[in-house]
Amino acid sequence: MFESSQPEINVEELMQKIREDVAKRNHNSQLPSVSTPNIFSSSIETTKINWNFSLIEGLLINAESRAAVRTKWPDNLNRFPYNLSRGLQKITLKILNFIFKDQREVNFNVINALKESVALNRQLSGQITSLRSQLDECLKIVDTRLQKIDERLDLIDINVQRLDERLCTADSSIQKLDEHLNHVNSSVEKVDNYFNKIDNQTNTSITSVQEHLNTVNSRIEAIDEHLSSVDNLVHALDERSIRNESYLKNDLMQQKRLITLFLEEAWQRLPEPFSQQQLQSFGEEKQHLLDAFYASFEDNFRGSIEDIFNRLKVYLPLLEEAKVGTPDSPILDVGCGRGEWLELLRESGYIAHGLDINRVMIERCRARGLEVIEADVITHLLSLPDSCLGAVTGFHIIEHLAFPDLMKFVSEVVRILKPGGLAIFETPNPQNVLVGSCNFYVDPTHRHPLPSSLMKFIFETQGLFQVKIINLHPFPENYKLSGSDLAERFNDYFYGPQDYAVVGYKPL
Repeated sequence: MFESSQPEINVEELMQKIREDVAKRNHNSQLPSVSTPNIFSSSIETTKINWNFSLIEGLLINAESRAAVRTKWPDNLNRFPYNLSRGLQKITLKILNFIFKDQREVNFNVINALKESVALNRQLSGQITSLRSQLDECLKIVDTRLQKIDERLDLIDINVQRLDERLCTADSSIQKLDEHLNHVNSSVEKVDNYFNKIDNQTNTSITSVQEHLNTVNSRIEAIDEHLSSVDNLVHALDERSIRNESYLKNDLMQQKRLITLFLEEAWQRLPEPFSQQQLQSFGEEKQHLLDAFYASFEDNFRGSIEDIFNRLKVYLPLLEEAKVGTPDSPILDVGCGRGEWLELLRESGYIAHGLDINRVMIERCRARGLEVIEADVITHLLSLPDSCLGAVTGFHIIEHLAFPDLMKFVSEVVRILKPGGLAIFETPNPQNVLVGSCNFYVDPTHRHPLPSSLMKFIFETQGLFQVKIINLHPFPENYKLSGSDLAERFNDYFYGPQDYAVVGYKPL
């Protein structure tokens, strides 16, 4: 049989060598580590691994060269008796290649698999090296933090020792304090016993003193009640004196004015007698003799300025809805009195002026900066042009007029109102029995009660439309009775609205 001088590659022997090298490497990795820095030991292991990979790659290259197809006759077989002719050499090589064709394919497959395994192991080795370096860095950080923790623990130990020393000192102080408190407690017990004796001795005295104090307190309460009643009486007397003083002052001013006027006219005419015109002017002044009295009467029975001011706010929405109180549509308040309504209109931004014949009232209004005219109501209305006002108002004025004057008054109001303007007049409600039978006649200048149905009829016949009645100012709820239908009817007639307002609009 022909023998080749080229030694055959034994795959099993090659794999056995590789296993031995791997086992040696594992054995070396399991040896005890020398106390060297982590970086130095990791670099040595990396060098060993690279050397092993180079050795294995060299063996694979050698095995791959031996497993290649033979195209040349080996030089060591050119000696006798193997020195065949070239033709026989080629034939022999072809036969050998054909015979070992399957073996070569197996060898190449094994070599390729080993190459891939080596490349994969080299990659894994690199990753392991990177992980080791990262792990070393993490371990360094952990070591640093552990050192800091050890330092803190040392400080804590020192503080704990100091705290133990302080606690020992505190314990000794507490013991001393306990001894002192025991001494104090014994002293307090002695003092308590002493005070108990004193209390027993003084209880009787305190009881008698308490009874005496109760008697004194009851007398003081009686005196306080008496003083309170005296204060109320003094307050009432003060109010009465103030009203009387105001009345007397205003009355004296009116009397002085009349006397002055009379004297001036007398000095102008003397020694001639008074003319008819002068006598007529004296007669006109006669109607002002009661101005001070009526002003005082209003202060006493009308109510305070603040109360009337708040009551009149109910009419503001009507003015806002009608869009009056502008320079083109001013408001006239007839019988303006003390001027509560004019002041409310001024604060609300409306243009308005008042009309009255009581000179005391007019002086009060002008003192507060309100625009007021002194004139008779019907005479003044007759002097005004048609459709010149946005609204005409009057509060407790129409009940002072005789019926013919009332009709004339309403007719003139309709004439001077602008289209869409409104009239508002408030008057006592005679449907309330107490008002119609008694309260109405408290004012001596009232002519006769005006039922709401009558005023509504007068407004409608004089040309106003959308006429409505607004009931106002019922008695407080504590006046009313309860329990039956009869009680409700009684409340309606006796404690119902004390006033009402009639409101009407001039057609557009």
